[in-house]
Amino acid sequence: MAGGRRRLAAAAALLGALLGALLGAAQRELRFRPAPAEAPVRLFTEPELARYAGQQEGQPIYLAVKGVVFDVTSGKEFYGKGAPYNALVGKDSTRGVAKMSLDPADLTHDITGLTEEELKSLDDIFNNVYKAKYPIVGYTSRRILNEDGSPNLDFKPEDQPHFSIKDEF
Repeated sequence: MAGGRRRLAAAAALLGALLGALLGAAQRELRFRPAPAEAPVRLFTEPELARYAGQQEGQPIYLAVKGVVFDVTSGKEFYGKGAPYNALVGKDSTRGVAKMSLDPADLTHDITGLTEEELKSLDDIFNNVYKAKYPIVGYTSRRILNEDGSPNLDFKPEDQPHFSIKDEF
């Protein structure tokens, strides 16, 4: 009987050691497993961004504010074809967002001449609506390229008005 107990105790110890080794290996595997790759961030030209204006069923809907391109497809009832804010999509509508305007003249990236109140509104909407609700899928090329398409070597995101890179990622 004593020999049986010893064998049982040895088997239990071996089983415990095996389980400990397996659990340790599983924990190491989980800890060192690389995070799943996210979709790469893209650089959009104006014609490329215009393709995502919500006019085709099944196509993503993109909207740029402050040069940041958001996927607003989940808000299709607001931004899709025939929806109230469809005029904002497929382009950088920074000025329109700041002024809360759908006037075609305001549907541009240009913030020249906006009031302090409009700039504050822009920052609030950018942070509390778009960044809070919609994934960033890219940036407009205007943010980092010259008019001729060459890289703007002087571009520094941290120097851009109303832009904070630490909050974008």
